[in-house]
Amino acid sequence: MSDASVELTMREDWNRRAKEDAHYYVAFGRHEQSEDEFLGTAADVLRGLRGEMKRGLPGTNPRARRALEIGCGPGRLIKPLSADFGEIHGVDVSDEMIAIARQRLAGIAHAHPHVGSGGDLRQFADDSFDFIYSYAVFQHIPSKDVVMSYLADASRVLKPGGLMRFQANNLDAARTAAETWHGCSIEADEIRNFASRAGLRLLALEAIRTQYMWVTLRKPSGIASEAAGPTRIRRVTNSESSEPVAPNRGRYAAVSLWVENLSPDADLLNLQLEIGGAAARFTYLGAPEPDGLAQLNAVLPAGLSTGLHPLRLLLHGTLIGESKFRIIPAPPAVPRLVEAVDGMDYLSGTRIVSGYVKLFMEELFEPETLVASVEGQPAIDYSILCTDPMPPRHEINFRLAPGIGAGPKILRLEAGRRLIGLVPIEVVPQPVPELR
Repeated sequence: MSDASVELTMREDWNRRAKEDAHYYVAFGRHEQSEDEFLGTAADVLRGLRGEMKRGLPGTNPRARRALEIGCGPGRLIKPLSADFGEIHGVDVSDEMIAIARQRLAGIAHAHPHVGSGGDLRQFADDSFDFIYSYAVFQHIPSKDVVMSYLADASRVLKPGGLMRFQANNLDAARTAAETWHGCSIEADEIRNFASRAGLRLLALEAIRTQYMWVTLRKPSGIASEAAGPTRIRRVTNSESSEPVAPNRGRYAAVSLWVENLSPDADLLNLQLEIGGAAARFTYLGAPEPDGLAQLNAVLPAGLSTGLHPLRLLLHGTLIGESKFRIIPAPPAVPRLVEAVDGMDYLSGTRIVSGYVKLFMEELFEPETLVASVEGQPAIDYSILCTDPMPPRHEINFRLAPGIGAGPKILRLEAGRRLIGLVPIEVVPQPVPELR
Protein backbone atom coordinates (compact mmCIF):
# COMPACT_ATOMS: atom_id res chain seq x y z
CA MET A 1 0.00 0.00 0.00
CA SER A 2 1.50 3.37 -1.02
CA ASP A 3 1.80 6.26 1.43
CA ALA A 4 -0.85 8.18 -0.51
CA SER A 5 -3.20 5.20 -0.29
CA VAL A 6 -2.53 4.84 3.46
CA GLU A 7 -3.28 8.53 4.03
CA LEU A 8 -6.52 8.34 2.03
CA THR A 9 -7.65 5.26 3.95
CA MET A 10 -6.82 6.90 7.28
CA ARG A 11 -8.82 9.99 6.35
CA GLU A 12 -11.86 7.96 5.28
CA ASP A 13 -11.77 5.70 8.35
CA TRP A 14 -11.28 8.49 10.89
CA ASN A 15 -13.91 10.67 9.26
CA ARG A 16 -16.34 7.78 9.65
CA ARG A 17 -15.36 7.30 13.29
CA ALA A 18 -15.68 11.03 13.97
CA LYS A 19 -19.22 11.05 12.58
CA GLU A 20 -20.17 7.92 14.52
CA ASP A 21 -18.80 8.94 17.95
CA ALA A 22 -15.58 10.99 18.05
CA HIS A 23 -15.27 10.91 21.84
CA TYR A 24 -15.47 7.11 21.97
CA TYR A 25 -12.86 6.46 19.31
CA VAL A 26 -10.43 8.97 20.83
CA ALA A 27 -10.81 8.16 24.54
CA PHE A 28 -12.42 4.70 24.26
CA GLY A 29 -14.15 5.17 27.60
CA ARG A 30 -17.78 4.80 26.61
CA HIS A 31 -20.14 5.80 23.86
CA GLU A 32 -21.77 9.22 24.06
CA GLN A 33 -19.42 10.65 26.71
CA SER A 34 -20.25 14.06 28.13
CA GLU A 35 -17.82 16.94 27.65
CA ASP A 36 -16.54 16.65 31.23
CA GLU A 37 -16.12 12.88 30.98
CA PHE A 38 -14.28 13.19 27.69
CA LEU A 39 -11.85 15.86 28.88
CA GLY A 40 -11.39 14.01 32.17
CA THR A 41 -10.03 10.92 30.40
CA ALA A 42 -6.92 12.94 29.52
CA ALA A 43 -5.82 13.61 33.12
CA ASP A 44 -3.02 11.00 33.27
CA VAL A 45 -1.73 11.91 29.81
CA LEU A 46 -1.57 15.59 30.71
CA ARG A 47 0.37 14.85 33.90
CA GLY A 48 2.90 12.86 31.90
CA LEU A 49 3.35 15.51 29.21
CA ARG A 50 3.70 18.33 31.72
CA GLY A 51 6.16 16.23 33.68
CA GLU A 52 8.38 15.91 30.61
CA MET A 53 8.12 19.66 29.93
CA LYS A 54 9.80 20.22 33.30
CA ARG A 55 13.02 19.11 31.61
CA GLY A 56 13.07 22.62 30.16
CA LEU A 57 12.06 24.19 26.86
CA PRO A 58 13.82 26.84 24.74
CA GLY A 59 13.56 30.48 25.80
CA THR A 60 12.60 32.02 29.11
CA ASN A 61 9.09 33.30 28.37
CA PRO A 62 6.41 30.56 28.43
CA ARG A 63 3.98 32.80 26.55
CA ALA A 64 6.40 32.93 23.61
CA ARG A 65 6.59 29.16 23.33
CA ARG A 66 4.81 27.16 20.62
CA ALA A 67 3.56 23.56 20.78
CA LEU A 68 2.35 21.10 18.15
CA GLU A 69 0.21 17.98 18.56
CA ILE A 70 0.39 15.29 15.88
CA GLY A 71 -3.00 13.58 15.63
CA CYS A 72 -4.94 16.11 17.70
CA GLY A 73 -8.37 14.64 16.92
CA PRO A 74 -11.19 16.73 18.40
CA GLY A 75 -8.87 18.80 20.62
CA ARG A 76 -8.99 16.82 23.86
CA LEU A 77 -5.35 17.62 24.77
CA ILE A 78 -4.98 20.97 23.01
CA LYS A 79 -7.70 22.59 25.10
CA PRO A 80 -6.02 22.11 28.52
CA LEU A 81 -2.46 22.47 27.18
CA SER A 82 -3.34 25.83 25.61
CA ALA A 83 -2.79 27.24 29.11
CA ASP A 84 0.89 26.22 28.93
CA PHE A 85 1.81 27.91 25.65
CA GLY A 86 1.48 31.22 23.88
CA GLU A 87 0.54 29.37 20.69
CA ILE A 88 -0.53 25.78 20.16
CA HIS A 89 -1.26 23.95 16.90
CA GLY A 90 -2.68 20.53 16.09
CA VAL A 91 -2.82 18.48 12.91
CA ASP A 92 -5.07 15.57 12.08
CA VAL A 93 -5.73 13.60 8.90
CA SER A 94 -9.50 13.72 9.54
CA ASP A 95 -11.26 16.92 8.49
CA GLU A 96 -14.30 15.76 10.51
CA MET A 97 -12.18 15.57 13.68
CA ILE A 98 -10.72 18.99 12.94
CA ALA A 99 -14.21 20.46 12.50
CA ILE A 100 -15.07 19.23 16.02
CA ALA A 101 -11.75 20.58 17.36
CA ARG A 102 -12.48 24.01 15.90
CA GLN A 103 -15.80 24.13 17.72
CA ARG A 104 -14.21 22.98 21.00
CA LEU A 105 -11.36 25.52 20.70
CA ALA A 106 -13.42 28.41 19.33
CA GLY A 107 -12.88 30.53 22.44
CA ILE A 108 -9.09 30.04 22.51
CA ALA A 109 -7.56 32.48 20.04
CA HIS A 110 -4.06 31.01 20.19
CA ALA A 111 -5.16 27.38 19.53
CA HIS A 112 -5.08 26.37 15.86
CA PRO A 113 -6.26 22.94 14.58
CA HIS A 114 -5.33 22.05 10.98
CA VAL A 115 -6.21 19.31 8.53
CA GLY A 116 -2.93 17.57 7.71
CA SER A 117 -1.74 15.29 4.96
CA GLY A 118 -1.59 12.28 7.28
CA GLY A 119 2.13 11.73 6.78
CA ASP A 120 4.08 14.95 7.19
CA LEU A 121 4.06 18.50 8.58
CA ARG A 122 4.58 20.36 5.32
CA GLN A 123 2.54 23.40 6.40
CA PHE A 124 5.08 24.34 9.10
CA ALA A 125 8.48 25.97 8.72
CA ASP A 126 11.77 24.61 10.04
CA ASP A 127 12.54 25.21 13.75
CA SER A 128 8.96 26.28 14.56
CA PHE A 129 8.03 24.50 17.80
CA ASP A 130 9.40 24.23 21.33
CA PHE A 131 7.38 21.13 22.18
CA ILE A 132 5.90 18.46 19.89
CA TYR A 133 3.80 15.64 21.26
CA SER A 134 1.58 12.77 20.12
CA TYR A 135 -0.53 10.36 22.14
CA ALA A 136 -2.10 7.08 20.90
CA VAL A 137 -1.81 8.15 17.25
CA PHE A 138 1.08 6.28 15.65
CA GLN A 139 -0.47 3.03 16.98
CA HIS A 140 -3.26 3.49 14.42
CA ILE A 141 -1.09 4.15 11.36
CA PRO A 142 -0.74 0.98 9.24
CA SER A 143 2.61 1.94 7.69
CA LYS A 144 6.06 2.26 9.26
CA ASP A 145 7.09 4.53 6.40
CA VAL A 146 4.33 6.99 7.29
CA VAL A 147 5.22 6.94 11.00
CA MET A 148 8.90 7.53 10.25
CA SER A 149 7.96 10.31 7.79
CA TYR A 150 6.05 12.05 10.58
CA LEU A 151 9.02 11.70 12.95
CA ALA A 152 11.49 13.02 10.38
CA ASP A 153 9.33 16.07 9.73
CA ALA A 154 8.79 16.58 13.46
CA SER A 155 12.57 16.73 13.84
CA ARG A 156 12.66 19.36 11.09
CA VAL A 157 10.06 21.67 12.66
CA LEU A 158 11.36 21.23 16.23
CA LYS A 159 13.41 24.18 17.50
CA PRO A 160 16.99 23.63 18.68
CA GLY A 161 16.69 22.73 22.35
CA GLY A 162 13.07 21.64 21.86
CA LEU A 163 11.46 18.43 23.14
CA MET A 164 9.45 15.74 21.36
CA ARG A 165 7.33 13.24 23.32
CA PHE A 166 5.31 10.52 21.59
CA GLN A 167 4.00 6.96 21.75
CA ALA A 168 4.41 4.05 19.36
CA ASN A 169 3.27 0.44 19.41
CA ASN A 170 6.10 -1.94 20.33
CA LEU A 171 3.87 -4.80 21.44
CA ASP A 172 4.84 -7.20 18.64
CA ALA A 173 7.46 -5.72 16.36
CA ALA A 174 7.08 -8.54 13.84
CA ARG A 175 3.44 -7.68 13.21
CA THR A 176 2.23 -5.28 10.56
CA ALA A 177 -1.35 -4.25 9.98
CA ALA A 178 -3.17 -3.13 6.87
CA GLU A 179 -5.94 -1.26 8.67
CA THR A 180 -6.21 1.94 10.66
CA TRP A 181 -7.16 0.69 14.09
CA HIS A 182 -4.36 -1.68 15.16
CA GLY A 183 -1.76 -0.06 12.91
CA CYS A 184 1.88 -1.11 12.65
CA SER A 185 4.54 -1.85 15.26
CA ILE A 186 7.81 0.04 15.62
CA GLU A 187 10.98 -1.62 16.91
CA ALA A 188 12.78 0.03 19.83
CA ASP A 189 15.96 -0.16 17.74
CA GLU A 190 14.20 1.69 14.92
CA ILE A 191 13.63 4.56 17.34
CA ARG A 192 17.25 4.44 18.47
CA ASN A 193 18.48 4.43 14.86
CA PHE A 194 16.15 7.30 13.93
CA ALA A 195 17.38 9.41 16.84
CA SER A 196 21.00 8.72 15.92
CA ARG A 197 20.49 9.59 12.22
CA ALA A 198 18.55 12.75 13.05
CA GLY A 199 21.11 13.90 15.61
CA LEU A 200 18.55 13.90 18.42
CA ARG A 201 19.25 13.10 22.06
CA LEU A 202 17.27 10.07 23.29
CA LEU A 203 16.09 10.80 26.84
CA ALA A 204 13.39 8.18 27.41
CA LEU A 205 12.49 4.85 25.83
CA GLU A 206 9.94 3.44 28.25
CA ALA A 207 7.43 0.58 28.27
CA ILE A 208 9.11 -1.28 25.42
CA ARG A 209 7.40 -4.49 24.23
CA THR A 210 4.06 -2.86 25.00
CA GLN A 211 1.41 -1.15 22.90
CA TYR A 212 2.27 2.18 24.51
CA MET A 213 6.03 2.65 24.22
CA TRP A 214 6.86 6.23 25.25
CA VAL A 215 9.75 8.15 23.67
CA THR A 216 11.30 11.51 24.58
CA LEU A 217 13.79 13.21 22.26
CA ARG A 218 15.58 16.55 22.43
CA LYS A 219 17.00 18.50 19.52
CA PRO A 220 20.48 19.73 20.52
CA SER A 221 20.63 23.47 21.07
CA GLY A 222 24.02 23.82 19.39
CA ILE A 223 25.38 25.60 22.47
CA ALA A 224 28.49 23.85 23.80
CA SER A 225 28.39 22.96 27.50
CA GLU A 226 30.53 20.96 29.87
CA ALA A 227 30.00 19.11 33.13
CA ALA A 228 30.61 21.22 36.24
CA GLY A 229 33.13 18.73 37.63
CA PRO A 230 34.09 15.06 37.72
CA THR A 231 31.25 12.60 37.22
CA ARG A 232 30.34 10.48 40.24
CA ILE A 233 27.67 7.90 40.99
CA ARG A 234 26.32 9.14 44.30
CA ARG A 235 23.86 6.32 44.96
CA VAL A 236 22.10 3.37 43.33
CA THR A 237 18.60 2.30 44.33
CA ASN A 238 15.71 0.18 43.19
CA SER A 239 13.77 2.16 40.57
CA GLU A 240 10.51 1.63 42.47
CA SER A 241 11.82 2.55 45.91
CA SER A 242 14.79 3.96 47.79
CA GLU A 243 15.99 0.46 48.71
CA PRO A 244 19.63 -0.33 47.75
CA VAL A 245 18.66 -3.76 46.36
CA ALA A 246 16.65 -5.18 43.46
CA PRO A 247 15.29 -8.66 42.64
CA ASN A 248 16.84 -10.58 39.76
CA ARG A 249 13.54 -10.75 37.81
CA GLY A 250 10.02 -9.36 37.73
CA ARG A 251 8.53 -5.90 37.79
CA TYR A 252 11.05 -4.52 40.32
CA ALA A 253 14.15 -5.75 38.50
CA ALA A 254 15.29 -2.22 37.65
CA VAL A 255 17.72 0.30 39.10
CA SER A 256 18.08 4.06 39.39
CA LEU A 257 21.49 5.68 39.35
CA TRP A 258 21.84 9.17 40.82
CA VAL A 259 24.75 10.75 39.00
CA GLU A 260 26.56 13.97 39.81
CA ASN A 261 27.99 16.15 37.02
CA LEU A 262 26.75 13.98 34.19
CA SER A 263 27.74 15.44 30.83
CA PRO A 264 24.98 17.69 29.38
CA ASP A 265 25.39 15.79 26.09
CA ALA A 266 24.82 12.35 27.64
CA ASP A 267 21.77 10.41 26.48
CA LEU A 268 20.50 6.84 26.19
CA LEU A 269 22.44 6.38 22.95
CA ASN A 270 25.92 7.19 24.22
CA LEU A 271 25.63 5.90 27.79
CA GLN A 272 26.21 2.25 28.69
CA LEU A 273 25.65 0.43 31.97
CA GLU A 274 27.17 -2.89 33.00
CA ILE A 275 26.01 -4.83 36.05
CA GLY A 276 27.82 -8.02 36.88
CA GLY A 277 29.58 -7.76 33.51
CA ALA A 278 26.29 -7.79 31.53
CA ALA A 279 24.66 -4.88 29.72
CA ALA A 280 21.61 -3.27 31.32
CA ARG A 281 19.00 -1.45 29.23
CA PHE A 282 18.46 2.23 29.94
CA THR A 283 14.88 3.50 29.90
CA TYR A 284 15.05 7.07 31.21
CA LEU A 285 17.43 9.96 31.76
CA GLY A 286 16.03 12.76 33.89
CA ALA A 287 16.95 16.42 34.00
CA PRO A 288 19.35 17.46 36.78
CA GLU A 289 17.58 17.85 40.13
CA PRO A 290 18.08 20.95 42.33
CA ASP A 291 20.91 19.11 44.10
CA GLY A 292 22.66 18.61 40.73
CA LEU A 293 22.04 14.86 40.51
CA ALA A 294 20.57 13.32 37.34
CA GLN A 295 18.47 10.13 37.51
CA LEU A 296 19.24 7.25 35.17
CA ASN A 297 16.84 4.29 35.11
CA ALA A 298 17.73 0.90 33.68
CA VAL A 299 16.28 -2.61 33.52
CA LEU A 300 18.56 -5.28 34.97
CA PRO A 301 20.20 -7.79 32.63
CA ALA A 302 18.42 -11.13 32.53
CA GLY A 303 19.93 -14.05 34.38
CA LEU A 304 21.86 -12.19 37.09
CA SER A 305 22.83 -14.30 40.07
CA THR A 306 22.08 -13.02 43.53
CA GLY A 307 24.76 -11.23 45.52
CA LEU A 308 26.83 -8.06 45.31
CA HIS A 309 27.71 -7.11 41.72
CA PRO A 310 30.09 -4.50 40.27
CA LEU A 311 28.35 -1.69 38.39
CA ARG A 312 30.10 0.35 35.67
CA LEU A 313 28.76 3.46 33.90
CA LEU A 314 30.34 4.41 30.57
CA LEU A 315 29.95 7.36 28.20
CA HIS A 316 31.06 6.80 24.59
CA GLY A 317 32.76 3.62 25.83
CA THR A 318 34.81 5.44 28.49
CA LEU A 319 34.33 4.58 32.15
CA ILE A 320 32.87 7.56 34.06
CA GLY A 321 31.63 5.94 37.28
CA GLU A 322 31.74 2.74 39.32
CA SER A 323 29.73 1.32 42.20
CA LYS A 324 28.33 -1.95 43.52
CA PHE A 325 24.76 -3.16 43.77
CA ARG A 326 23.12 -6.07 45.52
CA ILE A 327 20.78 -8.44 43.69
CA ILE A 328 18.35 -10.48 45.78
CA PRO A 329 16.10 -13.43 44.90
CA ALA A 330 12.78 -12.47 43.36
CA PRO A 331 9.79 -13.18 45.60
CA PRO A 332 7.28 -15.81 44.47
CA ALA A 333 4.87 -14.57 41.84
CA VAL A 334 1.45 -13.75 43.26
CA PRO A 335 -1.29 -13.34 40.64
CA ARG A 336 -3.01 -10.02 41.26
CA LEU A 337 -6.13 -8.43 39.85
CA VAL A 338 -5.35 -4.80 39.09
CA GLU A 339 -8.77 -3.80 37.80
CA ALA A 340 -12.06 -5.20 36.52
CA VAL A 341 -14.28 -3.07 34.27
CA ASP A 342 -17.03 -3.41 31.72
CA GLY A 343 -15.46 -4.70 28.52
CA MET A 344 -17.03 -2.05 26.29
CA ASP A 345 -17.73 0.86 28.64
CA TYR A 346 -14.59 1.47 30.72
CA LEU A 347 -16.11 4.43 32.56
CA SER A 348 -18.83 2.14 33.90
CA GLY A 349 -16.33 0.30 36.12
CA THR A 350 -17.73 -2.90 37.65
CA ARG A 351 -21.25 -2.04 36.51
CA ILE A 352 -21.41 -4.48 33.61
CA VAL A 353 -23.64 -2.92 30.97
CA SER A 354 -22.41 -4.73 27.85
CA GLY A 355 -22.28 -8.33 29.03
CA TYR A 356 -18.48 -8.28 28.57
CA VAL A 357 -15.80 -7.94 31.26
CA LYS A 358 -12.21 -6.72 30.93
CA LEU A 359 -9.62 -7.72 33.54
CA PHE A 360 -6.12 -6.35 34.05
CA MET A 361 -3.99 -9.03 35.73
CA GLU A 362 -0.38 -9.01 36.91
CA GLU A 363 1.99 -11.91 37.59
CA LEU A 364 -0.37 -14.48 36.12
CA PHE A 365 2.22 -16.33 34.06
CA GLU A 366 -0.31 -18.71 32.48
CA PRO A 367 -3.30 -16.45 31.76
CA GLU A 368 -4.93 -19.13 29.64
CA THR A 369 -5.61 -21.06 32.88
CA LEU A 370 -7.90 -18.31 34.18
CA VAL A 371 -11.54 -19.30 34.67
CA ALA A 372 -14.11 -16.60 35.43
CA SER A 373 -17.59 -17.52 36.59
CA VAL A 374 -20.75 -16.01 38.02
CA GLU A 375 -23.15 -18.17 40.02
CA GLY A 376 -21.24 -21.25 38.89
CA GLN A 377 -21.62 -20.42 35.19
CA PRO A 378 -18.25 -20.10 33.41
CA ALA A 379 -17.60 -17.09 31.19
CA ILE A 380 -17.10 -17.61 27.45
CA ASP A 381 -15.29 -16.09 24.44
CA TYR A 382 -11.97 -15.31 26.12
CA SER A 383 -9.29 -13.16 24.51
CA ILE A 384 -5.87 -12.50 26.07
CA LEU A 385 -3.35 -9.75 25.35
CA CYS A 386 0.02 -9.29 27.07
CA THR A 387 0.25 -5.54 27.59
CA ASP A 388 3.55 -5.55 29.52
CA PRO A 389 5.89 -8.55 29.72
CA MET A 390 7.83 -7.32 32.74
CA PRO A 391 5.39 -7.83 35.68
CA PRO A 392 3.90 -9.52 33.47
CA ARG A 393 0.56 -7.76 32.86
CA HIS A 394 -2.28 -9.17 30.77
CA GLU A 395 -5.57 -7.80 29.54
CA ILE A 396 -8.17 -10.58 29.61
CA ASN A 397 -11.58 -10.11 28.00
CA PHE A 398 -14.54 -12.43 28.18
CA ARG A 399 -18.33 -12.53 27.96
CA LEU A 400 -20.54 -13.49 30.87
CA ALA A 401 -22.51 -16.68 30.35
CA PRO A 402 -25.93 -16.15 28.76
CA GLY A 403 -28.84 -16.27 31.14
CA ILE A 404 -27.17 -14.61 34.13
CA GLY A 405 -29.79 -12.41 35.70
CA ALA A 406 -29.45 -8.71 36.43
CA GLY A 407 -28.39 -7.30 39.79
CA PRO A 408 -25.46 -7.55 42.22
CA LYS A 409 -23.25 -10.59 41.56
CA ILE A 410 -19.88 -12.02 42.54
CA LEU A 411 -17.35 -12.64 39.76
CA ARG A 412 -15.19 -15.59 40.83
CA LEU A 413 -11.66 -15.75 39.37
CA GLU A 414 -9.60 -18.94 39.53
CA ALA A 415 -6.40 -20.15 37.89
CA GLY A 416 -5.75 -23.84 38.20
CA ARG A 417 -6.86 -24.67 41.72
CA ARG A 418 -6.02 -21.22 43.05
CA LEU A 419 -8.65 -18.65 43.94
CA ILE A 420 -7.42 -15.27 42.69
CA GLY A 421 -10.31 -13.08 43.68
CA LEU A 422 -14.01 -12.52 44.31
CA VAL A 423 -15.10 -9.32 42.59
CA PRO A 424 -18.45 -7.65 43.34
CA ILE A 425 -20.09 -6.58 40.08
CA GLU A 426 -23.52 -5.34 39.05
CA VAL A 427 -25.02 -6.90 35.92
CA VAL A 428 -27.31 -4.58 33.98
CA PRO A 429 -30.07 -6.20 31.90
CA GLN A 430 -29.20 -6.53 28.24
CA PRO A 431 -31.67 -5.13 25.68
CA VAL A 432 -33.78 -7.76 23.96
CA PRO A 433 -33.15 -7.69 20.18
CA GLU A 434 -36.13 -6.68 18.12
CA LEU A 435 -37.74 -9.33 15.95
CA ARG A 436 -37.72 -8.53 12.26
